[in-house]
Amino acid sequence: MSGPSYSDRLLQDTEYLKNNRSLTEHVVDKIILQLNRVYPQVLSNKEAERFRSLKTPLRTRLSDLLIHLQKSGQRECQEFYRALRNNAQKAYTTLPSRSNLSTTDLVEMSPDQEKIILNDRGPIFFLACFSVAAGLAFLMYYNNAEVKSPGPAKKVFGFSAIGFGRCIKNILISYLEETAMSQ
Repeated sequence: MSGPSYSDRLLQDTEYLKNNRSLTEHVVDKIILQLNRVYPQVLSNKEAERFRSLKTPLRTRLSDLLIHLQKSGQRECQEFYRALRNNAQKAYTTLPSRSNLSTTDLVEMSPDQEKIILNDRGPIFFLACFSVAAGLAFLMYYNNAEVKSPGPAKKVFGFSAIGFGRCIKNILISYLEETAMSQ
């Protein structure tokens, strides 16, 4: 990763995460449980119990967790970001460190951003491209010199020119006339 390290990012995001109201008791518990159960090397059972203790206020527990992760190392901070993305997508996408990154890694891209990148043209564009490709394949198949096209196929080509614009009509009709003259 060419940008700032995960520890630096966590240091930058700490204040934002402590003040974020979307990180409720339930969400923070889910993050801690994921770090404990899925990645037991990040948080031991004893540490997870300490950070989930109801005797301590939520913001204090969250602050202690973030400090503990920063001291633990890069991998632990990276796993925290992964747990945050899985359990609090809205908080994850609005992190200050994410807005400061100059390049986005595909692994860290939100599903909404992926959808925008993959579908920036929309379904109409896809249908138009597919229709043009299918029409050209149909045209090439039936007007090939090796394949004898039946009479009705030429009528279809002639009538299909009605629905196109002037330029395409002229090209299609002149092509049909040339093939009719050559036979």
